[in-house]
Amino acid sequence: MAPRRRRLAVVALILFLGIITGTVIGDVIGVLIPHGKVIRDVFVNSTDFHVGPLHLDLVVFSLTLGFSLRVNLMSVIGVFIVSLMLRWYW
Repeated sequence: MAPRRRRLAVVALILFLGIITGTVIGDVIGVLIPHGKVIRDVFVNSTDFHVGPLHLDLVVFSLTLGFSLRVNLMSVIGVFIVSLMLRWYW
């Protein structure tokens, strides 16, 4: 049986939902675990990726675009969990 090919939109959905879910769980863990604990630092520390801002100044209006992505350990785990859930569901 040949493996099914996933659409790019499905892969992007898995990444987006996993990163969002993992970041929210990481922030909740950060609130629940007291400061100074090593396990809190492992789950809460993140790396930020930024693109922009791109300023487009037209005569009639001005437009500013930018993108920021915050990734931590829970985001990676969230992508893994969401991909397993979608594989099971799909």
